[in-house]
Amino acid sequence: MNSLRLTLFVLFLHGLTWPVQGGALSVKELAAVDAAMRAEMDRQKAVGVALGVIREGEIVYAKGYGFADREEEIPVSIKTMFRWASISKSVTAVAAMQLVEEGKLNLDDDVRRHVPEFPDKGDRITVRQLLSHQGGIVHYTNGKVVRTKREYESKHPYQDVIPALDTFKESPLVNPPGEKYSYSTHGYILLSAVVERAGKQRFAEQVQKRVCTPLGMMFLQPDYQWVNIPHRAAGYLLRNDQVIRSTDTDVSWKLGGGGFISTVEDLARFGIGLMERKLVNENTEQMMWTVKQPSSGKLTKYALGFTVEGQGAELKISHNGSQEKAKTRLVIYPRQRHGMIVMSNSRHADPGKFTTEAYRALVNK
Repeated sequence: MNSLRLTLFVLFLHGLTWPVQGGALSVKELAAVDAAMRAEMDRQKAVGVALGVIREGEIVYAKGYGFADREEEIPVSIKTMFRWASISKSVTAVAAMQLVEEGKLNLDDDVRRHVPEFPDKGDRITVRQLLSHQGGIVHYTNGKVVRTKREYESKHPYQDVIPALDTFKESPLVNPPGEKYSYSTHGYILLSAVVERAGKQRFAEQVQKRVCTPLGMMFLQPDYQWVNIPHRAAGYLLRNDQVIRSTDTDVSWKLGGGGFISTVEDLARFGIGLMERKLVNENTEQMMWTVKQPSSGKLTKYALGFTVEGQGAELKISHNGSQEKAKTRLVIYPRQRHGMIVMSNSRHADPGKFTTEAYRALVNK
C-alpha cells in the first residue's frame, strides 16, 4: 500500500475523509483542494466545514475540516451531522412534485383545498406560487408575523406540520399572490402541510419514503432538539470579530423550510439523485427547473424549489442554506454530471466562496 493510500486509510478509520466511490481525486487535486479549503477557512474564520465532490454522478470525495465542536476538540468528519437549513426546501419541493406526478396534487390547486386550517387571505394562493416563493407569505422581517396563541397537549407539537402553521398563519400577506418573488420559509411550512395532506402520510415519513429510501440516504432526519442525534455539530457565529459558540434553538416548527440534518454524504446523494433523475421524471424535472416570472416582471432565478441559472450544457442548479449553526450550499451541473456540497457549522461562513475556491483548485491544479 503506497503512502497516499495508507494515509487515506488511516483517515478513513478516524472518519475524517474517504473517496467514497468512483475515481478518487488525484494526488495533485487532493493537495490543491485541501490548500484551498484551509485557506478559505482561515479567511472566513470558519470553525468547521465538510466538502463533498461529485463527478460522473458519483461521490468521489468527502472530507471534514476544522471542528464539529471546538471546545471539545471534536474534528469534523464524514460522520458529522450538519443542519441543511434552507436546502430543506428542495426536499419539500421534490416531495410535492412527486405527488404531482402521481396525480395527487396539482400545481394550480388552491392550498386551502388541502389545508383548510390556513385562513382565507382574500386571494387564492396556489401550490406553484408556494414552490416559487410567489405566494405572498411573510418571511421573518419583511412583514408582520402573527403567531396563533394556543395550548398544545403534545410536548412537541410541531412534529406534526399542521400545528406548525400556528407560527405564522394569521399573518397578513406581504403582497398579492403571483405579483412578485418574496422568499419565505413560512411558505414552505405551508407547502409541507399540503404535501402531508395530499400524500395522506406525515410529512417526515413521506420524505423518508420518497427521498431517503430510493437514494440510500441513511442519516437525513428532522433536527429535533429533544432527540439524541450522534455526531451533531455545535454551532458558531462571529461577533465583534470573535468567533463564539451559538445557541441551539428548536427548528422543528420549520421542518419543510429548514429543519433537516444529515452528513455531507447524504446531501451529496440528494444532489446525485437530482442529477440522475432518481426522484422525478424528465417532464417533472423540466417543470421543476423552469422559472415562472411574477406578474410584476421583475426577474427571478428561483424556479420550483431550486435556483436555476444557465441552460443546456451550462445548466446550473443550486440552493443555499443559512440558519443558526449552519451555512450550506448544494450546486450541481446536471448535464455535465458534476457538483459540489459544502456544509459548515459557522453561521458567518460563505459556502459559495468555498465551492468557488474548491472548483478553482480542481481546474488550476
